[in-house]
Amino acid sequence: MQSYIRLMDAVSRWCGVFASWALLAACLISAGNASLRYAFSIGSNAWLEVQWYLFGMAVFAGAPMLLRLNEHVRVDVVYGGLKPRTKAWIDLLGIALVLLPMCAIVVHMAWPFVLEAYAEHETSPSAGGLIRWPIKLAIPLGFGLVGLQGLAELFKRIGFLRGTSNLDLHYERPLQ
Repeated sequence: MQSYIRLMDAVSRWCGVFASWALLAACLISAGNASLRYAFSIGSNAWLEVQWYLFGMAVFAGAPMLLRLNEHVRVDVVYGGLKPRTKAWIDLLGIALVLLPMCAIVVHMAWPFVLEAYAEHETSPSAGGLIRWPIKLAIPLGFGLVGLQGLAELFKRIGFLRGTSNLDLHYERPLQ
């Protein structure tokens, strides 16, 4: 279990770095597009689509890292004030009963969507638009990575509940 946890944490860390660079690239392309459009009346649908491809990839690649850092979205009604063992049990049940099954379902259902786009050489209906299968591929890959990191998080909770490992379950409630 520990080897798998270390491997997935490293993969998620790498995905987080990739997400950071994808967001930076999307921002730079967005600024470049806006500058060219307003200064020289030059625009391209392909560059607009590259922006949202990069943003989509950043979301899907960054999600496993957020899960690893315990910074994912949750319904925080009472969670923040609970004891660590209770938090670990809630996390374990949520991962096992909701996160992992949901990731498996989305991965299973998204593959035909990706394969069809690839087989049909689907492109954007916009003039100068890009092929669509690469961004559609981000869906099963992203959910697959979240599922794999979710399994690592499940193992971490099991180790914590058994008393064989430490786990930082600190959760900082978002400011509203």
